[in-house]
Amino acid sequence: MHVPDGFINAPVSAAAGVAAAAAVAVSLRGARKELDEKVAPLAGLVAAFVFAVQMLNFPVAAGTSGHLLGGALAAVLVGPWTGVLCIAVVLLMQGVLFADGGLTALGVNITVMGVVTVVVAHLLFRGLRLVLPRTRGGVTAATFVAALVSVPASAAAFTLIYAVGGTTDVPIGKVLTAMLGVHVLIGVGEAVITALTVGAVLAVRPDLVHGARGLTAPLKLRVDGELVDAAPAETPAAVPKSPKKVWIGGVVTALVLAGVVSFYASASPDGLEKVAADQGIDAKAEEYEHATADSPLADYGVRGVDSARLSGGLAGVIGVGVTLAVGTGAFWAVRRRRAAAETGARV
Repeated sequence: MHVPDGFINAPVSAAAGVAAAAAVAVSLRGARKELDEKVAPLAGLVAAFVFAVQMLNFPVAAGTSGHLLGGALAAVLVGPWTGVLCIAVVLLMQGVLFADGGLTALGVNITVMGVVTVVVAHLLFRGLRLVLPRTRGGVTAATFVAALVSVPASAAAFTLIYAVGGTTDVPIGKVLTAMLGVHVLIGVGEAVITALTVGAVLAVRPDLVHGARGLTAPLKLRVDGELVDAAPAETPAAVPKSPKKVWIGGVVTALVLAGVVSFYASASPDGLEKVAADQGIDAKAEEYEHATADSPLADYGVRGVDSARLSGGLAGVIGVGVTLAVGTGAFWAVRRRRAAAETGARV
């Protein structure tokens, strides 16, 4: 759902940029509470993983594909404040290095794909956690629903922005219907990928999942031959302290997805591209040339490499590496500010 230049007019794009900058600034402050010694390296990994999986477009309907947005995944794994920053890092890297998503539309993309998805998913996830069982299955189920709803919510947010600042005269009702129709289907794919990823981390290190904090296994006692919960006593699952193995496994997975699996991704236009072509939203987009169209990595290929498979794979690997480095560096910087503030408070 990367919005290119030319879909939204300059004043509304500028306003969205201000809103996105404010959201990032607020998230930087909020993330200080989330980024401890375990979460900081994991946050950089989440950004790199989202980058990798966004390269894997999957078919959702005839001639249409979709890809992970990642807001729900980031919110559940590392928290809502850090989640917004993760998606912002991904979108920045994609826009600057790969000419994916307009630079004048960066604020729109951060708002729609980052802020809206994270906020909607986080609020729905928290609400569901209050009513679902406090088990790994409950966390996974809440994750699935939150991810599913976050995608059409993002589509609705784009439609609202387009209604205010669209550059073409298209009936908004038709745009909304088309956007919601295709993005509900994309939401199913998002929900499956997000739930599987969160479930995999829960299986090995539930303590690393922000949304699963407080998750405990009830102590069982045998009474008259039957196992019953020994309420209210509960014991947390024993886990190792270092997240190193999870981090290494995640990095390897991201590199394989971006460097190898991405070659087999669907070549069909994604949901927004399809709706834009069908409804005429993109009528003026051709007037705009992306500011980084001459990037050696534009369109997820390495200039000068003739093999499409090798070119795309190298671009994916480079993208994962750069996103990991930039994200990890940024999150460790925020972490250090938190540590400095805590030290100053004790003094």
